Formats: sequence, C-alpha cells, structure tokens
Amino acid sequence: MFQIRIHGRGGQGVVSASEMMSVAAFHNGRYSMSFPSFGSERMGAPVMAFVRIDDKEIELREPVLDPDLLIIQDPTLFHAIDVFSGLKDTGYVLINSRKTAEELGILDAVKHLPAGHVVSVPATDLALKHIKRPTPNTVLLGAATAMHSDLFEMASVEKAIMEIFPGKVGEMNVNAAKAAHDVIAASRQAH
Repeated sequence: MFQIRIHGRGGQGVVSASEMMSVAAFHNGRYSMSFPSFGSERMGAPVMAFVRIDDKEIELREPVLDPDLLIIQDPTLFHAIDVFSGLKDTGYVLINSRKTAEELGILDAVKHLPAGHVVSVPATDLALKHIKRPTPNTVLLGAATAMHSDLFEMASVEKAIMEIFPGKVGEMNVNAAKAAHDVIAASRQAH
C-alpha cells in the first residue's frame, strides 16, 4: 500500500487535492481512498488530508502515520508542526517552494532520504500563471505524477481534475498540472 499525507492550510485545496489524487489512482485501475483531517476549520489553519493507494481493497481508515509521500502545500508549516513525523526512510517529499531543502532549513529532517526524494516545485507561482489563483493543489498533483508515474498517469490526473473542476476552470488546472509535471520530469531526466 502506498500512503500519502498532504499538509497545507485552509483554502489551499488540500482536501480536493487528496480527492483528485484518489480519483486519478482509481482511473489507473487501483483501489484508492482519500479523507481529510480538520483541526479548527478556518481559512489559513493547518489542514491535513490522506490518500491510500493499493492493488487490493483498502480497509484501513485511520490517519496516515507513516507516509511514503509527503506533499507540503505551505512551507511555513515546517516551523509550525512536525510535518515529517513518521516519514518512511525511503519516503518522498514534494514541497511547494522555489527553495531547496537547505534554503528552507529542513536538511536535517530529510537527510536520511535517498537522493532525489526531496523535490521542490514553485506550485503557487505556476498556479498564478495558469489558474490566476494561488491554489497549489492541482499543480502539486501534476508534480507527484511525474515522481510516481507507477501510481498515476497524466491522462488519469487530467480526467480526475476535469471531474472535480469541469469546464474552463478544469482546463486551466490541467494546464497547471501539466506544467508542474513537465518541470519535474525534465529535472529527473537531467539527473
């Protein structure tokens, strides 16, 4: 089972990101489950959402305590909560930032991970460019697809986005996701 924990703040689309990720995995022929965890439900408050993906039916319904992939939609959370709690030694971290792990001051927290397992993408910048709103969720979904093409194919991600956001809004989100996918895919090929 592949487990994902998404950290962000209220209003950043954390819950819809987990839903789209789950739907994309389902379209890829996998079993998947997505659910949120709310603290105080207000704009800007820390929010978590969880996704599980497997080749067999998923019965586990508790929060993801030992993620294979952490998606950090708001890097200010690094200094507010322990987002790295339970991250597997072979895990991946996807961060919405232009900065490296060193520049973000999280090198100690991720130094045990294999090379190439900590990836930053300027998701908010790409969202502003393609969606005209600072919502990094679909952008990070596109980046995650480039990191884990075994779990999601871009066509499945596009279909999931269009189901959640039909019409022009969906098309703009698909373009943002594709842009992030291309950035990550190109950087992985360069290494």
